[in-house]
Parts: sequence; structure tokens; C-alpha cells
Amino acid sequence: MNKNSTRKKGKKAEEIAEKYFLSQGFEVIDKNFRTRAGEIDLIVRKGELLVFVEVKSTSLSQEFIPEEKVDFIKQKKILNSAKIFWVKNYKKFSKIKEIRFDVVVVNLTNEKLKHYESAFCEEINSY
Repeated sequence: MNKNSTRKKGKKAEEIAEKYFLSQGFEVIDKNFRTRAGEIDLIVRKGELLVFVEVKSTSLSQEFIPEEKVDFIKQKKILNSAKIFWVKNYKKFSKIKEIRFDVVVVNLTNEKLKHYESAFCEEINSY
């Protein structure tokens, strides 16, 4: 699979995940937030909740678990990027009471998704 094809699949999965979060009443704060540490696919907010979302795609009809798609190294990259985002933006989000790290896996064959809330966690601020 070439890089262009992989990128297109990833973009499509992110679009499906974004629509899902919007339908759940979330506001999209940022997409593809990049730092030297890594990238966060989606950052969404609902009330006092801020969610950093990793989006993964698959075309297989098999079940999957987030640990298969987001290993410890990937989690650390996301966490480090989230810390950078928080430091740059915490004043804008002074009303945030909860921060969560979710994983969404999108099956591109049928455009269905699985949403894993709190797939991993770490403190990135002191409330």
C-alpha cells in the first residue's frame, strides 16, 4: 500500500470520526494538531470536557481493540502533543474540568466506527 493511499484512507476515517463527534454534540477545536512530539487527529470539546482523539482506519470486517491500533509509543506521542496543546491553549479552556484520550476505529468498508472512550489516560494539567 502506498503512502498516498494510506493518507487518503486516514483522511476519510478522520472525516467520518469528525461527523460522528459533531452528531454527538461536540465542537471540533482542532484537526491534525502537529508538534515535534507527534500529531493529534482530532481535538473536540463538549461543555467542560476536552477530548484528544486518535483515529485509526481499517477495511477489515474483524473486531479490533484499541491496544492493537494504538501502542504505548503512539500513546506517548499523543500525550506529549496534548501537553503542548494544553500549554499553548489552557487560558482559552479555563472552564475545562475533564480531559480524555479516546480512540476511534473506522471500518472504511461499511463506514461504521467504534469509539473507545478513555482508551488511555494521564494527567496533563492540574485542575
